[in-house]
Amino acid sequence: MDETLQQLGELLLGAVPTVILLALLYALYTALVHKPLQRVLAERRSKTEGAIEKSRADIAAAEARTAEYEQKLREARAAVFRGQEARRQAALQARTNALNEARTRAQAQVLAARKDIENDRAEAAVRLEADVAALAQEIVRRVLQPAGAVR
Repeated sequence: MDETLQQLGELLLGAVPTVILLALLYALYTALVHKPLQRVLAERRSKTEGAIEKSRADIAAAEARTAEYEQKLREARAAVFRGQEARRQAALQARTNALNEARTRAQAQVLAARKDIENDRAEAAVRLEADVAALAQEIVRRVLQPAGAVR
């Protein structure tokens, strides 16, 4: 058993340079490959996430500008509709005013025509009365005139 232990000790002693080389290889791998690779991957990840965040911010800004544009467009349409409605109301009011003025003029003309007709009727009645009196006198004169003296 001593011999086995001695062989085992020699085997371990012979493995020490291999363990040292393996540890040195691990340290060199970590320092030269793994850490720079992790740094590059972290930088790439941050740039990618940064680009994603930037694109999300750009999309949000574009959506905000779009919403603002649509709001201004709605306001402009409403202003146009209000202007059209105001012009329509003004035209309707002008039409109503013109109609009322025409009615007033027509009523004044009707009243003037009625007054003229009444004046003409009164004048005709006066002339007719005068003519009636003259005709009555002529009739009386002719009736009372002797029969042989007809003119």
